[in-house]
Amino acid sequence: MNPKALFQLSYGLYMVATKHDKKMNGCIINTVTQVTDNPKQIMVAVNKSNLTCDLIQKSKILSVSVLSETAPFSLFKHFGFQSGRDTDKFVDVPFSMTKQELPYLSGDTTAFLDCKVVNSLDLGSHILFIALVSDCEVLSNNKAMTYSFYHEFVKPQPEASASKGWRCTVCGYIYEGEELPLDFVCPLCKHGVEDFEKIG
Repeated sequence: MNPKALFQLSYGLYMVATKHDKKMNGCIINTVTQVTDNPKQIMVAVNKSNLTCDLIQKSKILSVSVLSETAPFSLFKHFGFQSGRDTDKFVDVPFSMTKQELPYLSGDTTAFLDCKVVNSLDLGSHILFIALVSDCEVLSNNKAMTYSFYHEFVKPQPEASASKGWRCTVCGYIYEGEELPLDFVCPLCKHGVEDFEKIG
């Protein structure tokens, strides 16, 4: 079996955010899909290891910023490669608030959705949230960022002279060492050993 076949599925890239008590947080995800039209509902999958997932489970509300092709790699690093447990992700980032007082990115975003969670399902590594869209708006005419566009034009390509070890095929992180521990999880994007390839 070649798990890289899954990379051929079409994905977008989004920043999902929420707030519980006074704590706001957001993270990069690639799974948002409209599942019904009447009522307007979406499904959103969030990795359990993310603080955002914990906060959505508590607050039952979330916003989705649909990222555009203009989004720089620094935005993905900021919301995807660090934890909200260690930093305030909305410091020095331009954002606006939805009617539910949830943050959404006001730049490099084609649209936002303001949602209320109506159901959830534990899928192992992720929680799948079913959410009712209570408000949404188009913010720009830019094209929405796809996973393939991100990998081809946004994510820095690894240098040809990379050291020996293992490279994460999702974010490019390099683990230096001959053997990759079976339980290793990428410290940047939280993907497991199945998404690493041997280099060198």
